[in-house]
Amino acid sequence: MASLAVAVALQPSAHADEALWTQKVITPEAALKAAQAAKAECAKRGWQISVAVTDPSGLPLVVLRDRLAGWHTLAAAEGKARTAASWRGATSAVAARVNKPDSAEQAIKNLPGVVMIGGGLPIDASGQMVGAIGVSGAPGGENDDICAKAGLSAIEADLAF
Repeated sequence: MASLAVAVALQPSAHADEALWTQKVITPEAALKAAQAAKAECAKRGWQISVAVTDPSGLPLVVLRDRLAGWHTLAAAEGKARTAASWRGATSAVAARVNKPDSAEQAIKNLPGVVMIGGGLPIDASGQMVGAIGVSGAPGGENDDICAKAGLSAIEADLAF
């Protein structure tokens, strides 16, 4: 009888499995590779930018700034990455939805740190968000998106699992 009690006590609890979850997170090395690729794409086009890559919660892992990129581009890049991470979508899509005159979500535009313009993208690996990237400083959000997408392309093969 005592051996049965010990066996039951040593079995993993199904209840514990329900109380925990596992998440994959982009490594700082992959984040740096993405940031460098985004910065290089913008530099190739003559745009001085800042780029931030965050973990899935929106906390920065890597931040890069071109020498001549304005101070505001740092905060905007971090905000775009954080916004993409928080809403798990491209900031351009979130902005389009939020900026509709009848949108019930309009108030989120006023939350501290939220940036509602293109240039922020989630980083996904096999259907799971593992981080986010934000670019700021190119002429317009659509151009920031171009550079952010270059960052994602640079690490696409690294994230396949």
